[in-house]
Amino acid sequence: MKTIAKPFVKWAGGKSQILDDIRAKYPAELGKGITRYAEPFVGGGAVLFDILNRYTLESVYISDINRELITAYTVIRDNADALIDSLYIMQCDYWQANEETRKIYYYAKRERFNTLKTEQSNNIEIAALFIFLNRTCFNGLYRVNAKGGYNVPMGAYKKPSICDTENILAVSACLQGVQIVCDDYQKSREFIDNKTLAYFDPPYRPLTQTSSFTAYAQDGFGDSEQAELARFIDELSDKGAFVVASNSDPKNTNADDDFFDRLYSKHTISRISANRMINSSASGRGKKSELLIASY
Repeated sequence: MKTIAKPFVKWAGGKSQILDDIRAKYPAELGKGITRYAEPFVGGGAVLFDILNRYTLESVYISDINRELITAYTVIRDNADALIDSLYIMQCDYWQANEETRKIYYYAKRERFNTLKTEQSNNIEIAALFIFLNRTCFNGLYRVNAKGGYNVPMGAYKKPSICDTENILAVSACLQGVQIVCDDYQKSREFIDNKTLAYFDPPYRPLTQTSSFTAYAQDGFGDSEQAELARFIDELSDKGAFVVASNSDPKNTNADDDFFDRLYSKHTISRISANRMINSSASGRGKKSELLIASY
């Protein structure tokens, strides 16, 4: 049987847990009259892989502004075997090391990753280090400092799966022919037409000052950027594209906050339940309402 591809990295805000709700929004014509798919904030790609596993499409476009994430996608598509070789060596080294040696190993790899990031050389090594750090760091986070340096500390996993050969090969097979772009979401305008399903999963609007976690890259994503994205989605909808978007629900903390209800008043807004795990306060974690916005 064909191996089902799944996200190859853990990703803050990943959509695996609400995939059933998103799947319910897929248009009935997907794979028939709707033959194209775009995901401009691809992240871990839970929705992407669900669609690639289920449907045969003519064209698929994914993008993200996180250059190292996009490098990993591209290397998996084009050089999966070389990537697996590198990850296997790191997995063996890490599994065999004691706690102190692991710490030295992790921070050396983190430093090497940050050096390669600035040089933008050796994409296979960048991709391998990106996956290694994601699998061994604290909570699978991707966070950078003001200078763009990856700064997440080491996690405490006993035997993390660093080299998942079977899944990497399945992901590589799925990504053949997929257009992979490192750019702002607005670049997708050139791809998306009236035969396209487009899914937008931007950095969520924080529910509180302490819950903000948008540091996937150095640039922030505030209310003005949320409003700009909403206008972009309106534009795509007006030209006939099928658009679904996710975001936080401000009404979790303020029943009178209708920020997204106003922004997306032309579209269908559904409120679904999801677990929020990233918050500095325990009271900010647990089941929360989230928004699914559909243009159709």
